[in-house]
Amino acid sequence: MALVDSAIVFVVSLLVGGLGIYVGARVVTGEADYTYAIVTALLGAIIWAVVGFLFGWIPLLGPLLVLLAYVAVINYRYPGGWVKAILIALVAWVATVVILYVLAVVGVGTFEAIGIPGA
Repeated sequence: MALVDSAIVFVVSLLVGGLGIYVGARVVTGEADYTYAIVTALLGAIIWAVVGFLFGWIPLLGPLLVLLAYVAVINYRYPGGWVKAILIALVAWVATVVILYVLAVVGVGTFEAIGIPGA
């Protein structure tokens, strides 16, 4: 049963993280493809984990490299360059925090999502 519960938490967290990226991309670039945002969230989470494992232990530089790698995924997946990628990531983070807060208030989930750093 724990495996099923973990799978459900993973899927719901990924959907919430994808929604955050969708909102960010929609606001910043006008892109409106939720499936594309979910794939971006999954790729971002994978890259975040790999770079975090390899470099996250380096004080100050490690977390910066991890964040840079995450924004690089967004930059690769969406048009507009680095500035828009940073804005997408920022709006995605804010949107995800709001979504998670509302879900936590109504008792639906905890305060975390896959594919959005720090959320």
